[in-house]
Amino acid sequence: MKTILRFAQLSCRLQVEGLPDVSVGQSGDVVGIISGWSLQWAGRPELEGRKQHLLALMQVVLPYARYLLSGVERPFGTPPAQPVEISPHPEGGHQLVLHSSQADTAPLQLRLDDAELADLVRVLDQLRLDPRLQLALDLPEPKPLKAFELERRTPLGQRLAAPVGGLLALALLTGLGLLLPVPKPQPGGTPGAKTSATPTSLPLTPAKRGS
Repeated sequence: MKTILRFAQLSCRLQVEGLPDVSVGQSGDVVGIISGWSLQWAGRPELEGRKQHLLALMQVVLPYARYLLSGVERPFGTPPAQPVEISPHPEGGHQLVLHSSQADTAPLQLRLDDAELADLVRVLDQLRLDPRLQLALDLPEPKPLKAFELERRTPLGQRLAAPVGGLLALALLTGLGLLLPVPKPQPGGTPGAKTSATPTSLPLTPAKRGS
């Protein structure tokens, strides 16, 4: 019997259809095999596809949103290896690009605002965490941001403040050092005077010879 999983938010609704995988002993209203899915947007074309397309959507949207929460904006998805791309839009918002497996079909480009992206992330997370979905999802494990990504999050002015401040302090100290007067040489002793030292000797007593 076919099972339908539905997840709805304000701007989109995700529907996943599937069957239990009887080869591993599944039964009831669980999904072990995804037969199809659809994503309905408010005022946008409906998306649909197979399991690999849904996974591709989750593999780029979820880490993209996590990076945004960390203050780092970076694109995800590299076609043709991944049929879905998402990146910051130059004019604000986010650009979602879906590449069709058919060569004569142009990519579908969608511009999402922050609220639409948040709704998309919520329905994908609801699907991922639903106990009725009983199949392994090939999703990247969350990892800490790398050092250069953390530096990219800090504004350029703040990153340059420390080295520029150090150079200014060094230049100030160098300038102050040049303004200090050069110490004059101390006057020496009287010319021609000689200092003689008389060695001190202990009195010697001749040793007595024995008789």
